[in-house]
Amino acid sequence: MQIINTIDTQIFIFINQYIANPIFDFAMPVITNLNNWRVPIVIVWLFLIIKGGRRGRVAAILLIPVLAMSDQMSSSLLKPLFGRIRPCHALDSVRLLVGCGGHLSFPSSHATNISAVAMLFGYFYRKGTILFISIAVLVGFSRIYVGVHYPGDVLFGFMVGSSLSMVLIFIYTKLAMNFPGIDYKNLKSPGLP
Repeated sequence: MQIINTIDTQIFIFINQYIANPIFDFAMPVITNLNNWRVPIVIVWLFLIIKGGRRGRVAAILLIPVLAMSDQMSSSLLKPLFGRIRPCHALDSVRLLVGCGGHLSFPSSHATNISAVAMLFGYFYRKGTILFISIAVLVGFSRIYVGVHYPGDVLFGFMVGSSLSMVLIFIYTKLAMNFPGIDYKNLKSPGLP
């Protein structure tokens, strides 16, 4: 385990310090700030509900539990369980470009949440999968670059969020087989308009 932590720390230092540049120094704090994502997320969610048709409404409805599950899993269960301290609290000379946040870092809640959303949207909108994954990777990278998470925090967050989303998608598909009214592909059945 010590070897893994050492490698994780070295990769963190490389991303946080050695590839530092003015463009990333400007962009990554903007990308990593959840407040900058709130309005676009609300707009997309409302668009899905109002103009997204049956598929959009199902995706929008499932977005709520997938975010609740991923956020609670990472913040309330896994972070206290693992107890890993953020690099900005544990290491000297971290280039900290945003507030350090709480003490616990494993897994990254940003990475957990964004990967859960990317997986969910990738299921409903397959043509956009590369875009959704790219956004998730960019957000995850930003957490390392700004100095608040190790790469392992982000990678594990991606695994947790994606897994939770797959579980929810599995439950949805099983329910849709038994209750065709909730299946966004079944346009002839009653249910969601």
